[in-house]
Amino acid sequence: MKATAHHVALPLLAVLAMASLAGPLDRPAGAAPIAAPVPTGEAAKPVVLASHRAVYDLKLAQSSGARGVQAVRGRILYDFSGSACEGYELNFRQVSELDSGEGKTVLSDLRSTTWENNDASKFRFNSENLLNDKTTETVDGSAERGASAVAVDLKQPKNKKFSVAADVVFPTEHMRRIIEAARAGKTILEFPVYDGSESGEKLYNTLTVIGQPIDPVKSPVTDAGAKIPELAGLVRWPVTISYFDKKSDEAERTGEQTPVYSIAFELYENGISRALTLYYSDFSIKGELTSLDIKKEKACK
Repeated sequence: MKATAHHVALPLLAVLAMASLAGPLDRPAGAAPIAAPVPTGEAAKPVVLASHRAVYDLKLAQSSGARGVQAVRGRILYDFSGSACEGYELNFRQVSELDSGEGKTVLSDLRSTTWENNDASKFRFNSENLLNDKTTETVDGSAERGASAVAVDLKQPKNKKFSVAADVVFPTEHMRRIIEAARAGKTILEFPVYDGSESGEKLYNTLTVIGQPIDPVKSPVTDAGAKIPELAGLVRWPVTISYFDKKSDEAERTGEQTPVYSIAFELYENGISRALTLYYSDFSIKGELTSLDIKKEKACK
């Protein structure tokens, strides 16, 4: 995979739980069920994720191949706010500068806003991708879950209506499912995900691998999370999510698939993430949590 500006921008579906659910999902009547582990006991508690603003500084971790990336620098900003009654909004921005050597650098700037309601039945997305300060792509649209399919209404880059399978999940619900699975001791989770990325028509299959809980006493953090009282003693898990192009059922059954990209991180029980690593075909990028502010929860009026 080439190191294009779009590909070095963190996918919208990999927002690493920078969204908040104040309680369990109440799926609308007639909506298609989504397969998920059934937690019991402690794992059955509602997932409550922290509203917060986080900054990650990016740098090149590894590069290979004759045309490998020589250096990367950049920053990711997540700013999440919302409530169970108003829905959850995530403002996201990633600025990355890639140096491919020979004096060639590429500056990408991805800006996006997404909104998802509490019962995961409605999703809105808007994004703009700039390459060397010139807009290369604008996406604007919405999706709504019905009884038999998810209806997508695109406004940009062109007016188009289409549907995707009813079993797809939106980004916030995807991360909530991961935390539910981690609590229940599950190690593997698979979902098709729709996040409105690229042209708004992209659909990914995802494979999530969840590791054993990390002991906060034996493995204390040293990044910006160390200064946050809410994270002291909070359980976290190593998580890796791989994203695959959605192909036909026959192609998926008969062919070995290689992920388009993968992302690894440590995920706290309240949805905050640290120690990011983004893996591409010929290079990887590390993201260090350098700033973190926990927001006060908004009460429903």
